[in-house]
Amino acid sequence: MNKQKIGVLLINLGTPDKPTPKAISTYLWQFLTDPRVVDLPRYKWFPLLKGIILPLRSRRVAKNYASIWTEKGSPLLSITQEQQRALQEYFIQQEQNIIVEIGMTYGNPSIEDAIQRLMEKHVERLIVLPLYPQYSSSTTGAVFDAFAKVIHTQRGFLPFDFIHSYHINKDYISALVKSIKDQWQPDEFLLFSFHGIPLRYENMGDYYREHCKQTVLEVIDQLGLTENQWGLSFQSRFGKEEWLQPYTDQFLMQAPNQNIQKVAVICPGFAADCLETLEEIEEENKEIFLTNGGTSYRYIPALNASAKHIEMMANLILNRI
Repeated sequence: MNKQKIGVLLINLGTPDKPTPKAISTYLWQFLTDPRVVDLPRYKWFPLLKGIILPLRSRRVAKNYASIWTEKGSPLLSITQEQQRALQEYFIQQEQNIIVEIGMTYGNPSIEDAIQRLMEKHVERLIVLPLYPQYSSSTTGAVFDAFAKVIHTQRGFLPFDFIHSYHINKDYISALVKSIKDQWQPDEFLLFSFHGIPLRYENMGDYYREHCKQTVLEVIDQLGLTENQWGLSFQSRFGKEEWLQPYTDQFLMQAPNQNIQKVAVICPGFAADCLETLEEIEEENKEIFLTNGGTSYRYIPALNASAKHIEMMANLILNRI
C-alpha cells in the first residue's frame, strides 16, 4: 500500500443539470464559449451564439436530452458516478490510499469543486485522468486549461500527474475487444465512430485523427478482421466548415448501396454513454441506415462501468504511483 494519500480526479465533458431549454442554454454557453471548442473571434461568435444559436439549439437539444434522461438524471453523469464508486471500491479492496472524485469541464460537478473536496480530504498529490482515450485539443486540451485555471488561483497547489491519453493502452484495447466479442456478430460490418473535430484543427496541429486510427488498428488486429469488415468514421459535426471525414451519418446513408446490410457501431472515444451515443448513434443513425435499405443495426455500448474498464482506469493510475 502506498503511504502517500493520493487524490484521483476523473474528468469528463459535462452535461446540463436538467433536460430543459434553460438548463441546456446555460450549459451550451459554457461549452461553446471555450476557445478550445470554438476558436472564432469573440466579437463575431458571442452575438451569434447568444442571439441565434442558443435559443434555437437549446429547444431542439432539450427534446433529445429528454429522450435519454433517466430516473438517475443525465446518463453521462450517472455513469461517471458509477465509475467513481467502482474505482473507489477497487482501490479499497487493493488497500490503496487513494480517494476518487469526479469533475466536469462544463457544468456540474465542476473541476474546482472536485479539487476542493480532495483538498478537504488532505490528499498529498493529484492524478488527473481525462476520460478521453484519444487526445484532442478540444477535449483533453480543454481539461488541462480548466484544471490549470483552478490551480492558478492556489498559492500552494499540489504536485500532480496529468494523464495525456491512453488510446493504445493494452488494457483499454483489451476492454474494447472483449466488449465487441460479447456483442458483435461476424456477419455485421463493424463501424468505429468517433466524435469529430473541424479539419482546420488538424491542420493547426491536432493529432486526434491519428490517435483514433491507432486505436482501431490495434482492435482490428486482435479481432483478426479483414479490411472489408470494418470502417472508421466521425460523428457530431457542427456548423458549416469541413470536419474530419468520412461522416458517420453519410457513411450509413450510403452503406446499403455498397452491399453493407448489417452494421454494428461502436464509439471507442466515449468512456461513458451520453447524448452523442444514446440519441445520435443508437437512435438517429439507426433510422438513417434502416430507411436507406439496411436490414440490421446494432449499437455496442461504451465501456461505462464494466469491470475491465474500471480495471484499466485503476492500472493507469497505479502506474503513475
